[in-house]
Amino acid sequence: MEMEKTKSAGYLANHMARLFASGLQARIKPLGLAPAQFMTLLELWNRDGLTQKELVVLLDVEQATMANTIRRMERDGLIERKAHPKDGRAQSIFLTEKARQVEADAVIAAKTQNAEALEGLAHAERTQFLDLMSRVITNMRDRASEKS
Repeated sequence: MEMEKTKSAGYLANHMARLFASGLQARIKPLGLAPAQFMTLLELWNRDGLTQKELVVLLDVEQATMANTIRRMERDGLIERKAHPKDGRAQSIFLTEKARQVEADAVIAAKTQNAEALEGLAHAERTQFLDLMSRVITNMRDRASEKS
């Protein structure tokens, strides 16, 4: 039984995510950022000093993936790690001045990518589309947590 791609939520979501990531990558590359670094920076710009474990939960990524991203960000001078004040096994991750300096341009790049992706949709359609995507993400997270 053949599945029609345009009727598959998984296919369409994956295709859209790849196109979006490609567009975002092109916009933030001149800033010296990769998409995974940008996602991490968004969380740190919101709350500096998070631990790797907290970032894993917030970004819903694998521990090994986050470890690699943090290592690259440290190498690139975007973050620095310091001993966690309450947990000797953990390290807090703090933004460097370099990361703070790219924040405004990186956010503009992401907003531009969002605007381009949603171009042609009326305001109400944009709102509904984002709400529906959020609900689907919540459904999938809930199912995943039930299985683990």
